[in-house]
Amino acid sequence: MNIALIGYGKMGHAIEEIAKERGHTIVSIIDIDNQKDFDLPQFLSADVAIEFSQPDSAFDNYLKCFERNIPVVAGTTGWLTRMEEIKTLCTEGNQTFFYASNYSIGMNIFFAVNKYLAKMMNYFPSFNVSMEEVHHIHKLDSPSGTAITLAEHILENIDRKKQWKEGAEGTNEDLLIRAKREGEVPGIHEIIYESEADTIRIRHSAKSRKGLALGAVMAAEFTKGKKGFLSMNDMLDL
Repeated sequence: MNIALIGYGKMGHAIEEIAKERGHTIVSIIDIDNQKDFDLPQFLSADVAIEFSQPDSAFDNYLKCFERNIPVVAGTTGWLTRMEEIKTLCTEGNQTFFYASNYSIGMNIFFAVNKYLAKMMNYFPSFNVSMEEVHHIHKLDSPSGTAITLAEHILENIDRKKQWKEGAEGTNEDLLIRAKREGEVPGIHEIIYESEADTIRIRHSAKSRKGLALGAVMAAEFTKGKKGFLSMNDMLDL
């Protein structure tokens, strides 16, 4: 499979390594200083583009891919207020877009566990739920896209929580998310249920970027030849 990489930071390098290990060809690498390469034959030969760039450039990158009918696997977060526009372009413009807030297979299993536990805890109001997430100091968005996904799943299933809020203080209806940026931490997400009697915690810790890179390449493999808006639920059937 021919893969184009958009964004060539640490994640881009990790994806390149995994893609080559799985027998794929990287036909184009586009970063901030070579945007003209979107129109080169090498990019146009791509079966799928994998995009891990920056929140302020991601949406424009997606549009450039769509203009050239290149399917996109999107890993950038922080631009999600425009997601409905992307979905419309998929349904009305016959484009292909795969989105996940986190490409780790383990994290997507964690998403399913989080949903299941939230459904159960809806019946036990003595437990208050909150969240913590830690990432490296280079991460620009806060809270992380993964943390927001986890929070949304909790809000869908626990009636007493009405909205998420970043910080350590809020009302009883707020799902608080404490976000930290430390060193080179790949990513830690923890859900905490606490009552007067006990505490229940579920936690996912990424050991490196390799799991994210593998998931992104697997998503590209899944996306090739398909149309529409796709997600990890489609790929993993969770």
